[in-house]
Amino acid sequence: MTPQAEAHCGINRVPLIFSTAGESHGKALVALVQGLPAGLPVSAEWVDRELVRRMQGYGRGARMKIERDRVEWLSGVRAGETLGSPVAMLIPNRDWSNWEDVMAHEAAEPGELRRRRVTRPRPGHADLVGVLKYDRVDARDILERASARETTARVAAGALAKRLLDEFGIEIGSHVVSLGGVRATPPAELPVPLNDAADRSETRVLDPSVEAEIVRRIDAAKRAGDTLGGEVEIVARGVVVGLGSHVSWDRKLDGRLAGMLMSIPAVKAVEIGLGVEAARRPGSEVHDPIDPALGGVPAGSHARVAGRDHPPHGGDLRAGFRRRTNNAGGLEGGITTGEPLVIRVAMKPISTLMSPLPTVDLATGRTANAQSERSDVTAVPAMGVIAEAMTALVLADAMLEKFGGDSLGEMRRNFDGYVASLGARWSALRDEVEG
Repeated sequence: MTPQAEAHCGINRVPLIFSTAGESHGKALVALVQGLPAGLPVSAEWVDRELVRRMQGYGRGARMKIERDRVEWLSGVRAGETLGSPVAMLIPNRDWSNWEDVMAHEAAEPGELRRRRVTRPRPGHADLVGVLKYDRVDARDILERASARETTARVAAGALAKRLLDEFGIEIGSHVVSLGGVRATPPAELPVPLNDAADRSETRVLDPSVEAEIVRRIDAAKRAGDTLGGEVEIVARGVVVGLGSHVSWDRKLDGRLAGMLMSIPAVKAVEIGLGVEAARRPGSEVHDPIDPALGGVPAGSHARVAGRDHPPHGGDLRAGFRRRTNNAGGLEGGITTGEPLVIRVAMKPISTLMSPLPTVDLATGRTANAQSERSDVTAVPAMGVIAEAMTALVLADAMLEKFGGDSLGEMRRNFDGYVASLGARWSALRDEVEG
């Protein structure tokens, strides 16, 4: 995942690592995932389903009508199961046929290169800083890789992480909480499974009363040549208590999640639980009181965060404790509490405008309009799917860190033993005190 994750303060383990390759209009994208245990059942259909979800959402551009994202296995899978070796997946770009001359790999005549150049960097994109950093004369050398098209490969990698988490009863979903300045009011209790409900909406909101207004604003932005941003909430249910650690900065799970989610193109902020709101309240209204749960889950009990109910899944309940609220969003001290993990991610408007902003033409040094290319009006609904994938990759890595195992069977035995022993020391102490 990161160089720090590979080391983890000297712990000798194989982390879950992923990498991607490919350009937006190149021949294909490649996702490489290392560290998955052997024996994990996988299928192209499982991965393709996530890729299709990424392509959906009102406000997407014409590119989504061209592509039919599907994975081809290159390595690491045989007879429907992972082998424990690196898994490589290829995702062809159908649009390559329209860009083959522009994106040709071999050298071209100098005059031809001048004709192809992009010299009017877009404000808000990596165009200008990229050509300066990498000493290029053509911003296409930067923008093709900086494009959010790369996240297709991330979603493919995240689909495998989701598949591993599914084996341990962890469900990750998302929904849009604001788009174009319109805030949605989700139901008091989020539906289960979350994505089945969110994906039924073309804007992925759980509040039908605002959907028409969001669509109206997207249409208005499109007519104006503008773009819109928004926020999504990711919820992971069934996460066992004890993932992550307090002992070193790079093992804190909130930091690992925030870093991964901030790497998504156009994401500018990440909140966990109450997030920024926690800074505005006294401690008595922020921290989650702890109750004993020796008799199991109290009837009708729910953990609350941001004014909403989240059914308890039994993570720390199995250790004999429960939280009255979940303002912490499922994390304390960089460690999962067993309550649902609740994260909000904010995405700025896409920087490619059909009514472009002023910039400087790098070839002439004069003021000009920024480059305009085919783009989305908004990709907030799709960003939720990408954020799910990034969250899954962090959680799967934390699961492997905690439970290890070269095979899925070994990992499950380690997991079952840990869960069975949760709270055993405290139970013995209580027996001693009572005796």
